[in-house]
Amino acid sequence: MNYENRKVLVVGMARSGIAAAQLLRANGAEVTINDSKTEEELGDSLEVLKGLKLEWKLGCAAEPLLEGQDVLVISPGISVDAPFVRKAREMGLYVTGELELAWQLSSGTLVAVTGTNGKTTTVSLLGEIFKNAGKVTHVVGNIGYPYSLAAMISRREDVFVCEVSSFQMETADTFHPHVGLLTNLTEDHLNRHGSMQVYTEMKMRMFARQTAEDFAVFNADDPALQKLCRQVRSRVLKFSRKREVREGAFVRDGEIVFRMNGEERTVCRTEEVRIPGPHNLENALGAVCCAAVMDVPLPVIRHSLRTFKGVEHRIESVRVLDGVEYFNDSKGTNVDSTLKAVETMTRPTVLILGGYDKKVSFDPLSREIQERRDTIRETVLIGETAPQIEESLLKAGYDHILHAETMRDAVLLCRQVAEEGWNVLLSPACASFDMFKDYEERGRIFKKIVNEL
Repeated sequence: MNYENRKVLVVGMARSGIAAAQLLRANGAEVTINDSKTEEELGDSLEVLKGLKLEWKLGCAAEPLLEGQDVLVISPGISVDAPFVRKAREMGLYVTGELELAWQLSSGTLVAVTGTNGKTTTVSLLGEIFKNAGKVTHVVGNIGYPYSLAAMISRREDVFVCEVSSFQMETADTFHPHVGLLTNLTEDHLNRHGSMQVYTEMKMRMFARQTAEDFAVFNADDPALQKLCRQVRSRVLKFSRKREVREGAFVRDGEIVFRMNGEERTVCRTEEVRIPGPHNLENALGAVCCAAVMDVPLPVIRHSLRTFKGVEHRIESVRVLDGVEYFNDSKGTNVDSTLKAVETMTRPTVLILGGYDKKVSFDPLSREIQERRDTIRETVLIGETAPQIEESLLKAGYDHILHAETMRDAVLLCRQVAEEGWNVLLSPACASFDMFKDYEERGRIFKKIVNEL
């Protein structure tokens, strides 16, 4: 789409909105930026915009600004059902988001990853693989680096590896990855989408524009994905750590095997994959599929699996103190993610749980904690969901429950109860917005507290 001389209102001045404004100006649009927060509240983040010709409308509502605009760009945090967004559509404005905008205005080959869990690790691993293969690679999207910033410097031979959220898919109309990967699907963000059906539809929109020339990669071990595979028009590959698949990546006799066009190639042994846990083996298998169909040489994939250390805030070892190891899994923002973190714990563990309420059930996690009570010796509950989690744990028969008001209190409480040879695991199973700006801030504060002990 051509945005030159078009009047565009960008609403939401977080990272993606700031980047969208920059990209639009670079493409000749007349841009108005808006946020309900004032310039003072937004702080230094807006410095990058001060050299650009923009109209600033901060600290006010968006709806009165719609008149005379051609396009509305909204941040992922704004629902398409927000009253001013509905009004914009009624007025005939083209409504889109930063991800779709960046796709329209970028060059290069796109590999996109979505799913409930495993996105960030898989995207980061793929970024390493493509970089190790000598490709100019941009790791973008929901991972924290806006697609729009990379779009401004992209070339046709570049590779984009994009983490895609369900929120971003609400405004994605022409978004078209050459390779798309769906890691898994479990309950999440129901406070936004309302039902599992709508949440699933948002995830599957990522594949809607694919053709027979493209690739769709699915987790064969997730029952929720089996029917979804048949909805795509692209070539389907699957990955599994439990069984062989017709085309894709699987584990046989302790080795990762990639099979395509009737040819099998052994990648490496499973114990050579550096990132720990069965969920990370799944992430590695998905990454193998994406890299292989992009013609990355097998030795490069093998080397990357052996050397990739994982990502910050995902089962990240912070410190060993008095024989107790502290793990930061602040990226555990939903039940399934925390379940996977719990599965990786092999020593007695104190688990910190709780945060912002996304209207999901904690019962599957509570049952797992009760079944693993010899490992999960104590839980420390924080945040607005603490009462719900306690009720769920007690219903499952688990009563080793402590409460803390702040993260510092939680860490100090963990230190009191954890014995030599134990772990302390922060894996909240909730978003962070009740107490922190985002999961990254929550993780950094946890690490700071632990390192000051």
